[in-house]
Amino acid sequence: MTGTCNIPITPPAREHLAPKGLASTLVLALGTFAVGTDAFVVAGFLPAMAASLRVSEATAGQSLTVFAAAYAVASPVLATLTARLPRRALLVGALLVLGVANAASALAPDYPVLIASRVLAALGAAAFTPNAGAVASSLVAPAQRARALAVVVGGLTVATALGVPLGNLAGRALDWRSALALVAALCGVCAAGVFAIMPVLPGNPRVPLRDRLAMLRRPGVLAVLPLTVLGMAAAYTVYAYSVPVLGAVGVAPPGVTAMLFLYGAGAVAGNLASGAATDRWGSVRVLACGYAVMAVGLAALALAVATGTRSPVATGVLMAAWGASSWCQTPAQQHRLIAAAPRETALVVGLNASAIYLGIGLGTVFGGLVLPAGIGVAAGAGAVLAVVALSYLGLTRRHA
Repeated sequence: MTGTCNIPITPPAREHLAPKGLASTLVLALGTFAVGTDAFVVAGFLPAMAASLRVSEATAGQSLTVFAAAYAVASPVLATLTARLPRRALLVGALLVLGVANAASALAPDYPVLIASRVLAALGAAAFTPNAGAVASSLVAPAQRARALAVVVGGLTVATALGVPLGNLAGRALDWRSALALVAALCGVCAAGVFAIMPVLPGNPRVPLRDRLAMLRRPGVLAVLPLTVLGMAAAYTVYAYSVPVLGAVGVAPPGVTAMLFLYGAGAVAGNLASGAATDRWGSVRVLACGYAVMAVGLAALALAVATGTRSPVATGVLMAAWGASSWCQTPAQQHRLIAAAPRETALVVGLNASAIYLGIGLGTVFGGLVLPAGIGVAAGAGAVLAVVALSYLGLTRRHA
């Protein structure tokens, strides 16, 4: 999940920068891990946070919505406003903002302060993530660019797998405030590492915001991009409420962390498999399979809640399938968007990142609205959205 940016071309020889490029890539990957953990960790201790702030779980879950919405809106805006800033200063500043925001979340005396701190965290994340990938690509030889980008994006992928279960584990071993304080400390360590290891790089040429958003007028992009929003909304309808969902199907607190790890493992596997499968069978088939699995998996969770079914093995399989179907979307969707605008790859990938976070935010809002009707109803609503996404894919399949 990256944002809009340009890859700077620096004057020094690539061979001279290669050793430092490798070290910088690793520390930037640690930074994207911190960003991803910050984005997903809240779901792991949501019930405890809700009780501490004296709000409902549905209300507490909206902190994820606020983060996602702020990221979606801020990403193209910050890319425009910060284009000319030196890259190291921008990345260090973004990590420091993220660290301060997490410290503020950890100390939040009430819900409004928590929400304000999550907006600030989203601004730091939106400034760091896209530029981390671009800088890593610019610091290595051309033949190593894809590998460097994969390492940096790998930090986000690992955070997807570990963020929620680590949050749940830290929330039970310590408390939710301590968990966020640890994320703040990690951001500080990453900022120090980037400052110490990364060379000084100039800023990029400024691309006006209207040029970035002009991609939305292209028929192919306009047809494909809404599917990212729909698919992520389906995947995240009950994601923020994973812990209550697992409790509703009979998973005891000690087993919750293991189930969340299974979701994360499925997410990593789905993301990796999707790229190869898209190359072999095409993006439409991969997405159709993903949405079908998501619909069946969420419907099965809803049925298990409604019937009182208790099967740890089946629940584990469903959690892994949910994670895989959620994160198999991104490579296939990016493939379709790049095909629709092959000369504007950076811009459409950035718009897709904003659409991902917009979908996460809308899905969490939708889940919060239906959660009072019951956890089974909320899971069923996610399944319905997955069917809607599958139907929309059928209508736009020619844009592949």
